[in-house]
Parts: sequence; C-alpha cells; structure tokens
Amino acid sequence: MQNFSHHFNQLDWFVFLLLTGLTVAVVLLAQARAPKDNSALEHLLMGRRLTLPLFIATLVSTWYGGIFGVASIAFDSGIYNFVTQGVFWYASYLIFAFFILHRISKYQAVTLPDLIGKMYGPKSEKLSAVFNILNLVPVVYAISIGMIIQMFFPVSVSEGILIGVGFTLLYAMFGGFRAVVYSDLVQFFVMFSSVVVLAIFSFLFFGIRPLQTLPDHYFSPMGKHGIMETIAWGMIALSTLVDPNFYQRAFAANSEKTAKTGIIFATIIWMIFDLSLTFGAMYAKALLPLAQASDGYFEYAFKVLPQGMRGFFLAGIVATVLSTLDSYLFLSGSTIAYDLAPKKFRGQLWLHYLSFLFVASVAIILATVFEGNIKAVWKTLGSLSAASLLVPVLFGHLSKVKPSDNVFVAAAGTSAIVVFTWRLSGLKDWSGIDELYIGMFVSLSILYLSNNLLAFKGK
Repeated sequence: MQNFSHHFNQLDWFVFLLLTGLTVAVVLLAQARAPKDNSALEHLLMGRRLTLPLFIATLVSTWYGGIFGVASIAFDSGIYNFVTQGVFWYASYLIFAFFILHRISKYQAVTLPDLIGKMYGPKSEKLSAVFNILNLVPVVYAISIGMIIQMFFPVSVSEGILIGVGFTLLYAMFGGFRAVVYSDLVQFFVMFSSVVVLAIFSFLFFGIRPLQTLPDHYFSPMGKHGIMETIAWGMIALSTLVDPNFYQRAFAANSEKTAKTGIIFATIIWMIFDLSLTFGAMYAKALLPLAQASDGYFEYAFKVLPQGMRGFFLAGIVATVLSTLDSYLFLSGSTIAYDLAPKKFRGQLWLHYLSFLFVASVAIILATVFEGNIKAVWKTLGSLSAASLLVPVLFGHLSKVKPSDNVFVAAAGTSAIVVFTWRLSGLKDWSGIDELYIGMFVSLSILYLSNNLLAFKGK
C-alpha cells in the first residue's frame, strides 16, 4: 500500500480535520439531547423514532464500508462491479421493501434473531444469533480503516486496524444506536459527495476518450468472469433479506411507511454512488494502468483533485468506512448482549460494552487471518449467511405451513456444515460448483421434505 501523505498540503488536512471534527460534534450534540432512558429499546432502536431523513442517511452510509473491495473490483473489471455489487443488490433491497417489510412489522421485534425467535422458537433464535455474529463481525471494515491509516502514516495495516477500531469503539459503544445514526448523518453527505464529485470532475476534465482505451471486458456485465460466478454474487446479494442492518433500521423506523419509502430512496442513491465509483475507478485504470487494484482508485483521486478537494475526498472515504464499521460493531455487540445472553442479563449495558470489546478483538484477529483479502471475506461470510439463514427465513415467510423450531435449526445448521465442508475439502475446485449453491440446496431440501411430511400428517 502506497503512502499518499505527500499529496496533501495544509488546506487538505484542514478540510479533513474540520469534517472529522464536525462528525464528532454532531454525535456529542445528539447524545446531549438524547432522552434520559437507559432501556434496551432506546439503546438498540432509538425508541423506534427514526425519521425518514435519518433512516435514509444511516441505511445508505452503513452499506459502503467495503469501498476498498468495491473500488478494486471496479478497477479490475469495470461494469462487472456495477452488476455484481450494485444491480443484484438493488433487486434485493426492493424485494425487502415490497415483500418482506409488511410481514415483519407485526412482530415488533428488536433484532433479527429476536424476530426469528418469535417466528420459530428459542432454538432458532440462538442459532441465528450465532450466524448473525459471523455475518456482522466487521472484518472487511477493520481491514479498510487500517489500510486508510497506513496510506498517510508510517504504521502497518495491523496497527492501523487497532487505531481505527479503537476510535470507533469510543462513540459506538457508549453512545448506542443514536450515536451511530447521527454520525451516519454527517458521513452520508461527505461520502456521497466525495465519490460523485470525483466522477464528475473526471468527465469534465478528461471527457470519455480515456475510457475508450480500456479493453472490451470493462464494458461487459460479466467482465472476464463466467456466468456461474456472476450469478453467485446475485445469490449473495439476496443475503440482504436476512441482513441485520436492514432489519434493525426497519425496526427502528417510526412507521412501516417510513421504512419502505426510505429503502426506495436509498436504492436510488446507492445506484448513483455505484455508478460514480465504477466510472471513477475505470478512469483510474485508463489513466494509471500500472497502478495496483487495491489502491489505484485512491491514487488517481489524490493526483487529479485540486487542493482542498483531496482533504474532502479523504474525509469521504474515512466516513464511508467508519459509518459501516460502527454499525457492524454495534449490531454484533447487541446480538451477544441481547440475543445470546441469558434472559436475566439481556440488554444490560455492562454486557453490551464487554460484547463490543469481544467483537472488536475477533475482527482484528480475523482481519489478520484473511491477510487483507476483502473479496475473500465477503465471499466466505456472505456465502455462509445466504446459505444458512436466507432459505429458512424466506420459507417461513412464504410457506403456508411454517417450519418448526427444530426444522429451522436442522436446515440452517446442516447447511452451514455443508458450506464449510464443501469449501475446505476442495470439492468446490474439483466440481466447479460454488458452496453457496450446495448449502442453499441442502437447506431447501430439508425444509421441503419437512413441509410435505407435515402436510401429509395433516391430511
């Protein structure tokens, strides 16, 4: 990873520190005006008072912490990034808004495992909480913040991870969901503006001629990849339907209408963001063809943007990562403290704080294990989440005969075992079949057979 500090002057650092300070100030002001309520509902869902502007800002901000991974894919493959990391996900967002949201509102749940527990039973709640934690441990975002810090300071990625995660803990742990939401409000405007401005600047300054020098696969929906790998990303995108961040914000909204409208507006914003980042990365590849995929997009931005705008862009990138890192830390800590904890300790703040520290430690360790490979983290944890929880949850929503507590556990647990076995045994490489498909097939088979058996007994 290159060091980019030499591109920055005093004006850039002033702009960056000003925007960072503004984020901290907004969080402190929000906390000062917060109601004196230490209940779990207030701490986890802001008392279900999330308005439409806050809903949109926090949902959009939370979704883009893995900007290094997305920028890398766009730098290497162009439009393929917009399809696999954009279009597939937009479809999932709208499915959630139009087909899932009204089904879950009646439960008045606090977390996704809490919802699953109310739908199926206590065993399902505990097992889904375990999968939730695996899906929520912010490995990608810990790696990303470590890489950003290494870009500007003489530290290793591991040291950068410690610094970045430590800073995020300070406000996310003690401020609750309110601190996360209000930090997202500022970070939303900065992150969105910075990425869009770079794309507009590139077009106005260079025109489309640089893009014409790129190979044809940069303009292909599948890039250099096969159809099965491309579709696999579509399956992973469906994990949105069991994504705890979506559910938490839906539960926190002041009405179902707010949540539905917010997701629609958020999808439009995500589309603009993804298009801007994809074309920005393509300009980077065209003009800096020898740059590394891991930081080519950022090298390009720091070289072409004028003074002051470089600081604004850096603030946007930091905001993109922190807005997701704080949400994932908060939700994974909440899952332990609320869903896995014994009922007599459920929701207690001291347990919440300990859970935060535990999750942060796990994230740091796993970030080292994956050696900074963001795409590998997404693929591994995304496949596990989609294969284990997606089918059982959707089956419960759509089936006339709801699976029992034990059937849910059998389907989700067996699927997880199969996913890990398929991947670790090398069967994926031998067969060419992604473990995601195998896991979802196993889960669906168990649920289908169980459902038919119950129907037969009923007759």
